Amino acid sequence: MSKITIRSLAELEACVGQELGVSELHTITQEQINQFAAATLDFQWIHTDAARAQAESPFQATIAHGYLTVALLPYLWQQIVAIENLKMQVNYEIENLRFNQAVTVNSRVRLRATLLSVANLRGIAKARVGVTLEIEGQKKPAYAGVVTFLYHFQEM
Repeated sequence: MSKITIRSLAELEACVGQELGVSELHTITQEQINQFAAATLDFQWIHTDAARAQAESPFQATIAHGYLTVALLPYLWQQIVAIENLKMQVNYEIENLRFNQAVTVNSRVRLRATLLSVANLRGIAKARVGVTLEIEGQKKPAYAGVVTFLYHFQEM
């Protein structure tokens, strides 16, 4: 699928109920996991100690922090949709996010997104998006849930 460009509330509303698209595949590297560990001060061995993870982990490899995979949402979302004509965008809410499967190091993931609803809150578009982070070659996704963005368009 190609990237969708949305320039107004009306264009956003026209997409309700549609799958908006799927991002490119992104490889989760050990360097990225280590940088996330440093940023969040979460150095649990399952994430950062490859030798121990191979020997003791049921995954036989290090795994990405669940919140690292969530933190990739904006990056992957921007590959699916370009929202233009904005004063500001705000990440508002995450609902019912469930981690279904660990993401092992060097896995490739991609985001699948469906626009569930749009509400006009006195000039601010509240968009609820169903998101699933798929893992290449796996049946179960890393996670699924609903994220809500607030879009302040220049003109509604």
